[in-house]
Amino acid sequence: MSQQTFDHVIVGGGSAGCVLAHRLVSAGRSVLLLEAGPADDDKFIHMPAAFVRVLATERAWTYETEPQPSAAGRKMFVPQGRTLGGGSSVNAMVYIRGTPCDYDGWRDLGCPGWGWDEVLPFFKRAEGNRRFADRFHGTDGPLAVSDARYRHPLSLAFLRAAQEAGLPYNDDFNGAQQAGVGFYQCTTFDGRRGSTATTYLAEVRGNAKLSVQTNAHVARVLTKDGAATGVSYLVGGKGEPQTALSRGDVILSAGALASPKLLLLSGIGPAAQLQSHGIGVVRDLPGVGENFQDHLEVSVYGRTREPISLAGSDTGLTALKHGVQWTFFKTGLLTSTVVESGGFVDTTGSGQPDLQFHVLPTLVGDVDREPLPGHGISINPCFLHPESRGRVHLRSSDPMAPIHFDGGYLQAQADADTLVRGLKLARRILRAPSLAKLVSEELAPSAKAEIDDAALETYVRQRAKTVYHPAGTCRMGSDALAVVDPQLRVHGVQRLRVCDASVMPRIISGNTNAPTIMIAERCADFMLAGT
Repeated sequence: MSQQTFDHVIVGGGSAGCVLAHRLVSAGRSVLLLEAGPADDDKFIHMPAAFVRVLATERAWTYETEPQPSAAGRKMFVPQGRTLGGGSSVNAMVYIRGTPCDYDGWRDLGCPGWGWDEVLPFFKRAEGNRRFADRFHGTDGPLAVSDARYRHPLSLAFLRAAQEAGLPYNDDFNGAQQAGVGFYQCTTFDGRRGSTATTYLAEVRGNAKLSVQTNAHVARVLTKDGAATGVSYLVGGKGEPQTALSRGDVILSAGALASPKLLLLSGIGPAAQLQSHGIGVVRDLPGVGENFQDHLEVSVYGRTREPISLAGSDTGLTALKHGVQWTFFKTGLLTSTVVESGGFVDTTGSGQPDLQFHVLPTLVGDVDREPLPGHGISINPCFLHPESRGRVHLRSSDPMAPIHFDGGYLQAQADADTLVRGLKLARRILRAPSLAKLVSEELAPSAKAEIDDAALETYVRQRAKTVYHPAGTCRMGSDALAVVDPQLRVHGVQRLRVCDASVMPRIISGNTNAPTIMIAERCADFMLAGT
């Protein structure tokens, strides 16, 4: 068994892990970064419009839930990044922070220091915005944030139609207010994806203080006398176990589905669950794996009158032309992020948006279903504040075994009700003049102009899918079910932290990549300050 010692060991080379590695190495700490997947050297990772091609490869985990009773008994599928850059290497690149109320809510739930005024400086420190330079935005950070180079005519038509339906235009969802429709800023630069691997990690990749091991499957955190001392891992998931020791903190940044699994395998979690799998209890923490939250969306599909959508543009001479244009000039259709436009809507009058739209200028499917054939547009309302909660448990003590994953999807009636309101609004937008000129018919949920709420709810339960934003399973706080404290230290286990979306007490109002990067910026600060 080989063995090496570092100042810190980071488990997970994704959005958070790459940020931590950059900040710690830049401060002179020696770091081992362990990533379960391969390097981010697939060309489709870096080609913005081609990210869907990566999701069905070895560079993504596809987690599968138990059958979900409130979602028509379906199993749900949650792809997660499995490559350097993690989710930031396979996502739709949408740059959204959430709202001040999200973070003030964290503070009020027992997480002092996590209010909006405290987290905004870390968003700004991370951000290298190519357009905005004001009190909300940073321009010098490692994370490239820009406007996409390509805007599809259907995206433009959606924005006009949404305004015709009464929604205001918003030029900056991360500015003074979130509500409205507009184009998303994205984590891209010069026509390429700007993952944390190609930004943060790339800046320190040649530093002798950094060691990166890909295809490293961590089996458990090693502990002694109530403190983390390192990790045991397998290269390629097999062979002789390797040991990496840490003089300082071990940090789990493996994501909201893998980080709780690693804690449980390491004897940290609900004692009864650990004992049922023959795992010795290092620390009885009943909240590990609980509090799972995710965003769900459901599609309204419209058939375009002409073959103008993104569908069919990847074959023959047309595909060759687009490939050459991207390869040599980093311009054209392949610089599209696909989810180019969308927005945020308050459907209840609460003063805070409860719905987000992701709009795709094509007919989109999901992991378990093919898209509808032909050309069209998908308008996808997504609820922002799920009331349903799920959980992650062990299936066995085998580190290679899949988790027992119950997403709890749509258990709360309010979640289904929100999506029904979203469908009704999306259908109105589809029929507004600017889209009606381009769309011949609604394909789903119904070609009929009128459809009752009960039928829409049935459609929601049969068709809603996740937006791949798992969160909350190692939540931050100070109560009995909290897993980490406000400095992201695991309660009762010294020199062990969790730093990823799993620490969110409540999921934020929007895409989770930018908040995860902010969390990592804060974690690095805590560690460098010795807190």
